[in-house]
Amino acid sequence: MPESTQCPSCQSLYGYPTGTSMMCPECGNEWNPNEQPEVVEVEQDSSVVKDAHGVVLQDGDTVITIKDLPVKGASKAIKAGTKVKNIKLTSGDHNIDSKIDGFGSMALKSIFVKKSA
Repeated sequence: MPESTQCPSCQSLYGYPTGTSMMCPECGNEWNPNEQPEVVEVEQDSSVVKDAHGVVLQDGDTVITIKDLPVKGASKAIKAGTKVKNIKLTSGDHNIDSKIDGFGSMALKSIFVKKSA
């Protein structure tokens, strides 16, 4: 067995031998220490914003809320089915800036909307 017990998947230092292979207690990865690990690079474009159904959203799109969304400080929630026009994409947790009739400026999460046809 090699000196290194570092997991090639999660980089944990707590890998342990299981006889012919090594096992990571943190992520459950099992690897052969005598083989070169495959390096898999996953590119994620953080600027891509998708709706609840996986459809890519763009600035200026119209979306529809898919569930009632409570609004802090407001007496009522934004109802499911509310149409939100001319959205602007931003970075962060609430990645949509919009103006909703009756509520004013609002930041929404893309997972609670679907793109309007």
